[in-house]
Amino acid sequence: MDRGNIGVLPRPTKLADESYLEFVTSFRKFAIQKGFPVMAANGEAALGKSIEKGETPTPEEGEQLPLSDIKKVFAQVPFTPTWQRFVRSQQEMMWRGTRKSFVRGADKLMQDMADAEISHPDNIHYDSNFEPPKYTRCEIHCQPGGYTDDPLGGIVFHYGTKIFYEGFNDQDELHIELAEKATKPEDGKIEQILDVGCSIGQCTTHLKTLYPQAEIWGLDVGLPLIRYGHMRAVQHGKDVHFKQALAEDSGFADGQFDMILAYILFHEVPVAKMKEILAEMFRVLRPGGKFSIFEFPNNDDGQVPPGYRFMIDNDSRDNCEPYSPAFVASDFKGILEQTGFIVEDGPKSSNEFLQSLIATKPA
Repeated sequence: MDRGNIGVLPRPTKLADESYLEFVTSFRKFAIQKGFPVMAANGEAALGKSIEKGETPTPEEGEQLPLSDIKKVFAQVPFTPTWQRFVRSQQEMMWRGTRKSFVRGADKLMQDMADAEISHPDNIHYDSNFEPPKYTRCEIHCQPGGYTDDPLGGIVFHYGTKIFYEGFNDQDELHIELAEKATKPEDGKIEQILDVGCSIGQCTTHLKTLYPQAEIWGLDVGLPLIRYGHMRAVQHGKDVHFKQALAEDSGFADGQFDMILAYILFHEVPVAKMKEILAEMFRVLRPGGKFSIFEFPNNDDGQVPPGYRFMIDNDSRDNCEPYSPAFVASDFKGILEQTGFIVEDGPKSSNEFLQSLIATKPA
């Protein structure tokens, strides 16, 4: 059943599974790369006509078009429900096929993770009595068990997100890019780095490659993810630390980190918790330290097109992203500044959908 890896990516336990999941990848590419632009263009054209006819009120100057008006018009476009069905179906197929395959090798995987903890006990940190709060236990992206409750969640997340990224991240390419784009402190002092919301540590491990003399930490609430990430790090000879904890209550010391990286974390938590997490990151970042954030866009300036707003809302309801609409509607930059950070635009990534920000703790 163990068919080895293709580079850093584990292979499904049967060739038939691998072939099926390649089909699912192609289906997802079609739904996202071909279907979404058609759905968005048709919806936005219908919205424009509706405004011209006076059926949809023209927003006041400086005001945004209400999401409810966008949804009402988009729902009347014939291709919209087809696209919604495609997006939901490919996601269900992705998780079902991935877990069905890797559960065949569950005993070996569980033993491999246990062996990694025995051989490198000082590099993984968790309390067996820790209970993840309810808000963290949503099945984000419809992954069965979410990030916290399926013991096989790490490998399921790994291969599932290989499909999610439509084949563009099979060898951690995107995570490598983001780790390389993380901004360094101006004084050049880099002794400790935190990857917050690290999932299985794809950025975490590459940060060690980039900064071999630094102490690297990956923090996530999902124990199945950090156990799998720790095992991968051990297998790849990366001396990094993984910790299960809440990002808003990390347990790290004041000013411990020179750099912090967060990749698509904040749209997956309630806005109230987001504010707590930012306060905690401000506390654990040292003066002059840099906090690099790659995240969903915000509509605080009205620049997110209606098609994307419709997609994000649909994603929240039909793909278990319950917190993303409130994040997208928030003034994220303003909240960062209120926390005490100096905020500026960061380097763009190959994923043009994401915003990039650098938050500096004043020296």
